[in-house]
Amino acid sequence: MILGIVSDTHSLVLPQKLFDGLKGVDLIVHAGDLCDADVLKVFKAIAPVKAVQGNMDDATLKRKLPLKELFEAQGCKIGVCHGHGLGRDALENVKEQFKNDAVDLAVFGHSHQPFNQKIGATLYFNPGSPNDAVRAPYFSYGLIEIAKGRIKPAIVKI
Repeated sequence: MILGIVSDTHSLVLPQKLFDGLKGVDLIVHAGDLCDADVLKVFKAIAPVKAVQGNMDDATLKRKLPLKELFEAQGCKIGVCHGHGLGRDALENVKEQFKNDAVDLAVFGHSHQPFNQKIGATLYFNPGSPNDAVRAPYFSYGLIEIAKGRIKPAIVKI
């Protein structure tokens, strides 16, 4: 199974390289800050989508999307949240969000900074943003291959 991981698209123009890279994925995971429902429709036209709300999403999306999503794929427990919260550190907010969930993979966004690191038993993965490089070194998204309980993550620079 291949997951396309996206976050912080902020209703900005999405690059063609992102669409090209998401062709053939089994599931798109959006870690918040879509900002409006039209962006969600664009991703749903490519593949099934699991998405959570971000701090910048409009009221319609906030009513429709959860703050946190938990699901299983190929034997891996996956948690998704945006990463905003009481503290300014997205990673610490994500750790707090999933402290009682024992996830194998925690997907988040908010910082716009790509992050791919295993801490303890959990892989923390932030794809960065494909179109809003505020506080980030480059545009990016993620691809994660999951097979037989093994997670193979990749940050893809645009």
